Amino acid sequence: MDKIKDLVLLGATGSIGEQTITVCSNNDIVIKAIAFGKNISKALEIIKTCKPEFVCAFSAKEAVDLSNNLELLGFDLSNLEIGYGEEGLKKAISYSHNIVNAITGIAGLKPTVWSIEQGKNLMLANKESLVVGGELINKLAKEYKVNIIPIDSEHNAIYRLVKNNKSEISKLIITASGGSFRNKSRDELVNITVSDALNHPNWSMGKKITIDSATMANKGLEVIEAHYLFNIDYDNIETIIHPESIIHSMVEYNDNSVGAILYSPSMIIPIQDAILNKYDKTEVAKLNFNKIKSLNFIEMDFNRFPLLKLAYFVGEKGGLYPTVYNASNEAAVELFLEEKISFLDIEKIVTDAVKEFDSKYNNINNICCYTIEDIIKTDIEVKERIKEVYK
Repeated sequence: MDKIKDLVLLGATGSIGEQTITVCSNNDIVIKAIAFGKNISKALEIIKTCKPEFVCAFSAKEAVDLSNNLELLGFDLSNLEIGYGEEGLKKAISYSHNIVNAITGIAGLKPTVWSIEQGKNLMLANKESLVVGGELINKLAKEYKVNIIPIDSEHNAIYRLVKNNKSEISKLIITASGGSFRNKSRDELVNITVSDALNHPNWSMGKKITIDSATMANKGLEVIEAHYLFNIDYDNIETIIHPESIIHSMVEYNDNSVGAILYSPSMIIPIQDAILNKYDKTEVAKLNFNKIKSLNFIEMDFNRFPLLKLAYFVGEKGGLYPTVYNASNEAAVELFLEEKISFLDIEKIVTDAVKEFDSKYNNINNICCYTIEDIIKTDIEVKERIKEVYK
């Protein structure tokens, strides 16, 4: 692959977006267009630094607010176009052959689809796209001959390890830090606060993914994503707790040897690998094994982390089950961050939503017949039911 000269960054104001900008700056890659949600102040910083040609805001309100703020700052708007919403996202995608999708949640699904339909080179940090629409997205990717390059540290590690020998793989081993409460029993989780849950021992991430790490829902999403990325049966995807977060994933080959990717906890390496497709220099601290001395592994306890066990269930079911899992989790995490429910209520809400879908809906026909519109509709319905109950 030739060196990338420019790209479009969707989800520019988030944690992955911020680090993608660092990688681009270090490698003279032009960011031609960005998309952001509602963080106007961060968007202003990015525009001043990166000078994109096009900016897509979440809605008309954010677009107007952004334009007004840029005028107040004396910014020359003659070389910048501002759009918003779905049409703005579609236009942003048109500005480069290379797309980084770092939008959080199911909001990243349609941009993933549009990028593939335009034949773009897609670097994907939005795991939800594959979780809820994996069957459809893989079909589209094959049709438009698009290669999806994962940015998640776990999946990027696997991507490196299986690039040239997918037929020789017997098992994927996805590591998990265990989150903020890996050493706590379930009884100790009753009075957990939002600030407690956001205090991750190894990583600095966005709020949503940090909570998902604590419930292990994030690892559940990663299992489903890995299934679609690497065409691996769920029986051959193992999860294990690795508290140091130094081994980012492992691959077991047919001869029982195991390959692993190790580096200090940082998203710079997987982002740079996805964009540059080579092991270039970074400022990430080198591993000093004389100081590390040991790496630890703890067998995954599915009773302690029921949302991970549930992810395997919905993944095996396929169809719209992963959408229900993802939608209910997004709704529950939002309620928890707003301090409207307890930490353990997240598990209850997600489990109840999947049980309700399992008992009331026939998913069999959906497996081969559902559409992107069905996914979006199901996502909205699930979230609305949950919000109505906990309003």
